Amino acid sequence: MPEPDHYAAAMSDPVVVAIDGPSGSGKSSVAKAVAAHFGYGYLDTGAMYRAVTLWCLRTGVDLADQEAVVAAAEDLPLGLGVDPTETTVELDGEDVADAIRTSEVSGVVSAVATNLGVRAVLQQAQRDLIELIADDFGGVVAEGRDITTVVAPDAAVRILLTASEAARLARRSTQLHGSADAATVAATHDEVVRRDRDDSTVSQFTQAADGVVLLDTSELDFEGSVAAAIAIVTAGLECAAAGGSPA
Repeated sequence: MPEPDHYAAAMSDPVVVAIDGPSGSGKSSVAKAVAAHFGYGYLDTGAMYRAVTLWCLRTGVDLADQEAVVAAAEDLPLGLGVDPTETTVELDGEDVADAIRTSEVSGVVSAVATNLGVRAVLQQAQRDLIELIADDFGGVVAEGRDITTVVAPDAAVRILLTASEAARLARRSTQLHGSADAATVAATHDEVVRRDRDDSTVSQFTQAADGVVLLDTSELDFEGSVAAAIAIVTAGLECAAAGGSPA
């Protein structure tokens, strides 16, 4: 891990950076890079919903049975690696980092993510993890869809990372299919649009709260997106270290 940025070292308390955004916005890869830059831990909250989904599929839990899914979430044998340079996702000791990203899981994860009982369970788990990771690393970058508004509204820096629909479809298509030609983008369209529509009914990834900084990466490549996010975090930490209002 790199040495923590000197602005982070100037903070008296562990730093929480919250990044939200819709599907394909690039928030996971950007959040990992930002966490690595500052020497912070990393928390992918979306992986938690996907892990619950995979566990239910494997154990025969009916996703339409909301109470049963909540019970599965409460007893989930989940292990998360929070080093941004070597993230891992384990279910009952098995590496499922790839399995939770399959089309089988992606096609039904909204049924879990829109279950309010599951959200309550995982949101509290996320708050606990954020505190633990921040204490261990001196800071944490947590990303998802409601981190800036619900899970960690008091984060030192809060970013809404977004991009145009065309850019998000191309990125997700490349991630899932290895290319962004017309056929693969079309195949990805329904998943991305449906996830945004369904998840927006229960999560708030909009610039609705004061202090949330909008970062539109539509015209930025990965390196440019990371640099822009690092600049936002640095400015927020400088301001907070000086006693001003963060972000």
